[in-house]
Amino acid sequence: MSDNDHGMIGSIVKWFYPGMRVKRWLLTSVLGICIVALGSVFAATSYAMVSVFGFVIIICGIVLVVLGVGKVIVSLITVFLPERERELVNILYQRRYLERGPKVVAIGGGHGLSNLLLGLKEYTSNLTAVVTVADSGGSSGRLREEFNIVAPGDIRNCLVALADAPALMGDLFQFRFSTESELKGHNFGNLFLTAMVQLTGGDFEKAVKESSKVLAIRGKVVPSTVNNVHLVAEYMDGSTTEGEAKIPKAKTPIKRLYLKPEDTKPTKEALESIAKADVIILGPGSLYTSIIPNLIINGMTEAIEKSSAFKIYICNVMTQQGETEGYSASDHVRVLMEHTSQKVVDVALINNTKAPGDALKRYEEEDSHPVEDDSDKIRELGAKVVAEDLLGVDDYVRHDAHKLTQALINLIEKHRVIKR
Repeated sequence: MSDNDHGMIGSIVKWFYPGMRVKRWLLTSVLGICIVALGSVFAATSYAMVSVFGFVIIICGIVLVVLGVGKVIVSLITVFLPERERELVNILYQRRYLERGPKVVAIGGGHGLSNLLLGLKEYTSNLTAVVTVADSGGSSGRLREEFNIVAPGDIRNCLVALADAPALMGDLFQFRFSTESELKGHNFGNLFLTAMVQLTGGDFEKAVKESSKVLAIRGKVVPSTVNNVHLVAEYMDGSTTEGEAKIPKAKTPIKRLYLKPEDTKPTKEALESIAKADVIILGPGSLYTSIIPNLIINGMTEAIEKSSAFKIYICNVMTQQGETEGYSASDHVRVLMEHTSQKVVDVALINNTKAPGDALKRYEEEDSHPVEDDSDKIRELGAKVVAEDLLGVDDYVRHDAHKLTQALINLIEKHRVIKR
């Protein structure tokens, strides 16, 4: 007998332990069923008095069955209430409402993707994040070099964003060691994923799935590839730089990106998710180092082209030093199409609200500026445009999470109505 069989038998036996408040009511239900069966025998006779007596017995049996089942349900619910009332409601909400949502695939990386997932997980649980693994800086870069694995950092951020586990678990995964030690600069979540890769025999996809269970995530997180890839930028002056973290530091206009090794393949689960998607979202995030690295993997663009999904590109609010200096919204879309194809974007979602001048002062030294809304040029590229107020201004000028989520939901729901 296997360990699974023993575990199943053990779980069944536990229901009959004293004090469980279940077995007495189960026996009541069984007794009720027996009485109903006996009453059916009497009711089937040709004698009127006996037949009437049989129907009375049947009614008594039904009462016992209903009483027993009702008490079992009450016993189970009281385990959750009142301490776990909120958790129970969330489970019901997720299982009944969110499972009816559209199949959404969000492709990207960095903080832009993880912030997007925080909002979308309240709209649908049929959510898949296809995440870049080309990061070469910080904790991720050190772990890549030492253990020859793909970068775990962006994967970790997305897992935490989709987590339904207690907040402390999310904080644990994001905890960064700061004391003077060999662990300085490392995230616990990165170390956890690295350890999980070792435990799964080097299977990074399986490691992500097992980590997803620990955090009880809503949806799926899928690496775009499990090849240990390096991002390479070719600049307008003909020079090249290898390594995602080094690319913006050159401060030279980028001509094109490619990957090493060039025969990098996407994960099967990423391709399957794209094929089944109702909606594919690109961004927000760094154009050259978060979004495009996923799309230049062999076969990824073709999969998006073939998909019947509604394809949305979310343009950044601010330009990024070393990547998109001087870029307008149409420049973002143009570069995206040049690296992929015209068919990867049906609609570009852009911000059309100006940030206050005092909020932009901190960006002057970074040579970062608001992305210009030039919707007409985007339409000339073959994509539709939805321009709305998506601006959020706090410590940084970026997308307001609530505005962005609501704009996306409105756009998706409008498309679903038209499609019907």
